[in-house]
Amino acid sequence: MMLVVLAVIVWCAGWWVNSRLANSPQSQTRLVQLLVPGIFGLTILLVWELLVRGLDVSLVILPAPSVIATRFAESLPILWADFMQTIVKGALSGYVIGCGAALLTAVAVDRSDFLRRGLLPVGNFVAALPIVGTAPILVMWFGFDWQSKAAVVVVMVFFPVLVNTVAGLRETDQMQRDLMQTYAASYWQSFFKLRLPAALPFIFNGLKIATTLALVGAIVAEFFGSPTVGMGFRISTSVGQLALDMVWAEILVAALAGSAFYGGMVLIEKTLTFWHPSQRG
Repeated sequence: MMLVVLAVIVWCAGWWVNSRLANSPQSQTRLVQLLVPGIFGLTILLVWELLVRGLDVSLVILPAPSVIATRFAESLPILWADFMQTIVKGALSGYVIGCGAALLTAVAVDRSDFLRRGLLPVGNFVAALPIVGTAPILVMWFGFDWQSKAAVVVVMVFFPVLVNTVAGLRETDQMQRDLMQTYAASYWQSFFKLRLPAALPFIFNGLKIATTLALVGAIVAEFFGSPTVGMGFRISTSVGQLALDMVWAEILVAALAGSAFYGGMVLIEKTLTFWHPSQRG
């Protein structure tokens, strides 16, 4: 029970330090804003480690962070191969294809009232389809390699990006559009100088949503058929072997990749939409 008591002490100490930092005069500084989540994450890991060891929790139920770290370090070649198969080949390629197609389709929808009235309701219907229903079908259509996972990702990211982009392109008001017409601006001049910049916050909102959908779609699609490599394949087989430390190692890779993917998109958004009120300060 000493480890359990120590876990409670660590939690209280971390809570006290974070409270002091968050309420200090330096709370708005960059250093404190980085320290608070860092201390919180470190506290959770220490409490997790102490409780698992103090309560003698089985590896099958919940492995300790140290066990997961050891498995991660020992399985780097396997994890790298799974990362390349699932994230780079499946998720990233599907993300680029799906988002690119959605952006081009949004321009066509913006220019055609018929497409706007006919395609968007269908898009809402397709977006509501569960991945467990569409993934097996796409795997049978495109095979068991990464192409079928990319197809699942395309289906998952296409309509969220499409809907957000169409909404963004209609964000400008009538007075702004009339002003461009008084300047004798063509459709494409008005599009690139007025409507596209105004739509960027909406577009990036869809792109950020699509980052998580792409990772989830690629991993879940591998549950329904894949070669003997990939994060979804590794998770499903490791669960069957009760190797939960390997499962958590794959989860760690997915979390790191997803955070980096989302963070990169946020940085691009800050660079291109620095003028928007949401990016000020």
